[in-house]
Amino acid sequence: MSILFHAYPLARAALFAMDAETAHEVTLKSLQRAYECGATRSLLHAAPLAPVDLMGLRLSNPVGLAAGLDKNGAYVDALGNLGFGFIEVGTVTPRAQPGNPKPRLFRLPRAEALINRLGFNNQGLEAFIANVTRSKWRADGGILGLNIGKNADTPIERAADDYLIGLSGVYPHADYVTVNISSPNTKNLRALQSSDELGGLLAQLQERRKQLADTHGRHVPLAVKIAPDLTTEQADAIADVLPRHGVDGVIATNTTLSREAVAGQPHAQEAGGLSGPPVHELSLAVISRLRERLGKDFAIIGVGGIVSGRQAREKMAAGANAVQIYTGLIYKGPALVRECVQAVAVGGA
Repeated sequence: MSILFHAYPLARAALFAMDAETAHEVTLKSLQRAYECGATRSLLHAAPLAPVDLMGLRLSNPVGLAAGLDKNGAYVDALGNLGFGFIEVGTVTPRAQPGNPKPRLFRLPRAEALINRLGFNNQGLEAFIANVTRSKWRADGGILGLNIGKNADTPIERAADDYLIGLSGVYPHADYVTVNISSPNTKNLRALQSSDELGGLLAQLQERRKQLADTHGRHVPLAVKIAPDLTTEQADAIADVLPRHGVDGVIATNTTLSREAVAGQPHAQEAGGLSGPPVHELSLAVISRLRERLGKDFAIIGVGGIVSGRQAREKMAAGANAVQIYTGLIYKGPALVRECVQAVAVGGA
């Protein structure tokens, strides 16, 4: 077993002594070095096989990496070597943008949570595609999702233009594409979750996808990532719109604006999206409602608050076909991937 399993608690102490965003960058670079020297190879082979079908794709296991950890697609191979069944990178916007002013990432250790207001900081579509095409993950049989968004300075009424550019750019390089309309850190973005706005956007994306499928000779599944802060009526409206426009899957959920679960904790009142265990129950409620409305065959990826195998099982029990982790990886380290795969592979034993 790789030393990374056992060394992470020590590494975490050093990382948590740093500013959160600096620690994020250090971790990714360290993982890359570990991958290049073969130190993570045993993690990949230690993950038990638990194959599942998702949106017509065959996954080696149903535990994936959520978008946001690797916004520029620069560490796909290093992250894939941790044992994930699928990797999602981004969110990428058509043009490079710096995101919001620093500091913009905060730890809430008591809740094993994070608050971020990064704001889609990324190097832009051209650099993103260059990074993704250099990676070996897909060639080696890995499943790669590419997550697209809009630039902060693009007016919301022209948001579709950015998503169409993104879809066209990433389509040849993706196993599936995720449309991120649920980040709380881009002004007015969540307005695209309303039934009329979402329907209009998805109609245009579906038309463009048909053209791209003809051009490239392959159908790439499309997923939509939604927020946990939805009323039952809003969730129902989204569930009605998605299949109508040929969407293949839904990712439930992004970060929350609620602070109820962390009230009084240091940094709890920082602006941005809250991730980690405080999102788990909110996510479960949305997943359960979507499954009820969408039926048994529509693909649902559950994300938000998974810090143990138990939460991964609960996501699946609520109706998810697969799960993704991000914040839990920061608090628990790479051992969490194998724990979650084992938990869902044996159905909770």
